[in-house]
Amino acid sequence: MYQPKPLMLVNRALPSNNVSLVVLAFVGLNIFYNLYKIPFDMEYLLVFADRAGLMFVANLPLLYLFAAKNQPIKWLTGYSYESLNIFHRRLGELMCFDAFIHFAGILVVWWDGPLQHLGLTLIQFLSRKLILLGFLTFIAYKFIYFTSLGSFRQRWYELFLFLHVTLQVTALVLLWFHHHTGRPYIGIALGIFLIDRLLFRLSLKTTTLNATLRVLEDGETILVSSNWDIPPTSHVLSPSAQTIQHGWAPTDHVFLTIPSLSRTHAIQAHPYTIFSGAPPRTTTASSPTTTQPHAWFTLLIRAQSGFTRTLLHHAHTHPTTPIRIDGPYGSPHALQTLESSSTALVIAGGSGIAVAFPLLWALLAPQSPDPEPKVRFLWITHTRAHRAWLLPERLEELCRWGLDACVPLPTEEAGRPDVAGVVRGWVEGAEG
Repeated sequence: MYQPKPLMLVNRALPSNNVSLVVLAFVGLNIFYNLYKIPFDMEYLLVFADRAGLMFVANLPLLYLFAAKNQPIKWLTGYSYESLNIFHRRLGELMCFDAFIHFAGILVVWWDGPLQHLGLTLIQFLSRKLILLGFLTFIAYKFIYFTSLGSFRQRWYELFLFLHVTLQVTALVLLWFHHHTGRPYIGIALGIFLIDRLLFRLSLKTTTLNATLRVLEDGETILVSSNWDIPPTSHVLSPSAQTIQHGWAPTDHVFLTIPSLSRTHAIQAHPYTIFSGAPPRTTTASSPTTTQPHAWFTLLIRAQSGFTRTLLHHAHTHPTTPIRIDGPYGSPHALQTLESSSTALVIAGGSGIAVAFPLLWALLAPQSPDPEPKVRFLWITHTRAHRAWLLPERLEELCRWGLDACVPLPTEEAGRPDVAGVVRGWVEGAEG
């Protein structure tokens, strides 16, 4: 459906109208349950505060379900984790508001009720086991919310990763002991969290590979690569077929762990888009083909701080290392959108080539069974060294297959290119 323009004051992009309508409908349903048959009277403030707390725990399983990488909702609806994640974020914000109403309402009841008049101070009130556990749970979920904001994640991703996992478990334990009525919902939420993390992400969807590490020409970028023959599978839905060893789709991403860096890095998983083209679909063991497909797996990693900086130093002295891969995960939406168009425009800036190249490969590869759209590609780089991220022979091969590529001079030499003008010229040329 139509996607409206960004909000004027904060310049924040809005989702498509159908997503906005579903979110608003769900928020409206929660407001209805929060206010249903609640008299607007201070005498019933405690009831209203308790209702907000009940709504918080009732939404917990759904919150953790939307957060899980491996979830039944995407299998039932066809929507990817990335498409469903907006519902996780909006639900989390709604639940934080419910938690605030619950906590603030309880404080007002203490302030305006008989407890203070009976000599119960605020410290004494907050020190009571029931209230203290609720207060600590409230603080834990507020920390989860604020450390999940994009600005925090981009600056301190490793700290975000640590806090997001540890605070989730801590908050659930605190909430379990806070009040017994929420335990069924807490148990379901904890079960979803553990099944996703332990059964799928640390077991069924994890593979260990031997990888090659290469520092590229700019001295700040690492190429992590591996290759293997793709084994046949008994069935596409079998657990073994869900790992990276059986291939991936264009624009899929994985979570990378390199235990050899340090003990702390052994429990960290960092997301990266797969830079290489997706291999052909593997065949089943019952109907093998004469040629066995081969996977060429590559990740393009820019050194920033923390994990990536440590990896850069490690790559200078260790050309090979074992890596642990969780995935692949992703959505075919971008590729399907481009395939359904007569002309596909792909624009990438810098390391965005890691997303663009697999798309271009899938659109133009000769083995593609569908008629390809006319594909035009604009790649903007900062320095000439960044052009080495994509081998010249790869770009030449894409051009032989029909790619119309435009790679302007690096921005440090010629400034920012006129992207709007280039795109306008392409569109006008296609219309003419």
